[in-house]
Amino acid sequence: MRPGCVLVFCMCISVFLHHAISQPPTETDTYTVRRNETSLYINECETIPEACKGEMKCFNHYGGYLCLPRSASVIPAPEPPNQIHPSLENTASEPFNPCPPGFEPQGDSCVDVDECEQDSHDCQPSQQCFNTEGSFSCQCPDGYRKVGTECIDIDECRYRYCQHRCVNVPGSFSCQCEPGFQLAANNRSCIDVDECSMGAPCSQRCYNTYGTFLCRCEQGYELGPDGFACNDIDECSYSSYLCQHQCVNEHGKFSCVCPKGYQLLGTRLCQDINECETGAHQCSDGQTCVNIHGGNKCVDSKSCEEPYVQVSDRCTCPITKPGCRDLPYSVVHRYMSITSERSVPSDLFQIQATSVSPGAYNTFRIRSGDDNGDFYIRQINNISAMLVLARAVNGPREYVLDLEMVSMNPLVSYHTSSVLRLTIYVGPHAF
Repeated sequence: MRPGCVLVFCMCISVFLHHAISQPPTETDTYTVRRNETSLYINECETIPEACKGEMKCFNHYGGYLCLPRSASVIPAPEPPNQIHPSLENTASEPFNPCPPGFEPQGDSCVDVDECEQDSHDCQPSQQCFNTEGSFSCQCPDGYRKVGTECIDIDECRYRYCQHRCVNVPGSFSCQCEPGFQLAANNRSCIDVDECSMGAPCSQRCYNTYGTFLCRCEQGYELGPDGFACNDIDECSYSSYLCQHQCVNEHGKFSCVCPKGYQLLGTRLCQDINECETGAHQCSDGQTCVNIHGGNKCVDSKSCEEPYVQVSDRCTCPITKPGCRDLPYSVVHRYMSITSERSVPSDLFQIQATSVSPGAYNTFRIRSGDDNGDFYIRQINNISAMLVLARAVNGPREYVLDLEMVSMNPLVSYHTSSVLRLTIYVGPHAF
């Protein structure tokens, strides 16, 4: 209630009291009633049962009581200096204040006490004290709400005030925009930024879009990795399949090149150069030229090792030599070349028996050279088998496999074996 309203209401009650106790009013704006100093204090609202009827409320005062509507409120008159209220018996030693609560005497009048300035309020540290007429109030700062006796920050971001991003701060909030936007005048909405009109770093053409921009190039150019510069079109960068080996970009076109030992076949394929056929090798008369992918090898024509001896195109171990007892009877040298990354399983080399004894039973195996299990033998029949590549291999690499054929004839207690020593060169490329 406003102080003016309370004053008018108080004056009305005082006038009523004037007629009730026949005491002339003072010349002040508020009328009060005082009892005889020798009379006893009686609270009729407590001593008289049902002092007021119906919706009326009992208000006690000195020398009587009032029945007023329950919505009414009164400002009690100050007690006489020599009157000790029962509830104030323990504070009788305090100096008498003839003014209503929240006021203090100043000369012949009562003035409001500023509890906020005198620090006589009970507001929490998080609250703000506001002085009122005859009292004070504790309020939370803007951006806070009262929970119990404390002021708690209001998270305004929960109410989606911002179009893009909301950042809550103590007592307030701020709105932020995504890249490519800027905050509007209302500090909440986000509007698109026209980067093209603001000096976007496009070297040729600039197109503004919602929230960003795009750079485009003239015909014959392509956009660079930074998205701004325009460079000559590099056809080689579009696909790794334009050339079998290497693509070389040129102005307005591209060309394919092959590695050393290969020649261009058509415009994009690479073909191995057979140096042994073209004579572009360095093998001596006692050597044999073996063509491999990307080059050639020179191997000795006679490569038998003790206790083997050269017989025609093979090495044999005579049974008359004691060291030949546990060795294969013959060794034949063969050479081949394969590409890297060959699909698997892949048939590589067929082994064929040149002579077979009647009633003999033949088996084939890899005697040595396959420590990693990259190959296996698939026997076709009693006189032939196939060497199979089991795992993809990468070059350059060299294998020396001893492929052994074991012959047995249980009828005549016959047992012998022969070896095909196969050297496999794995080329450095997949072509």
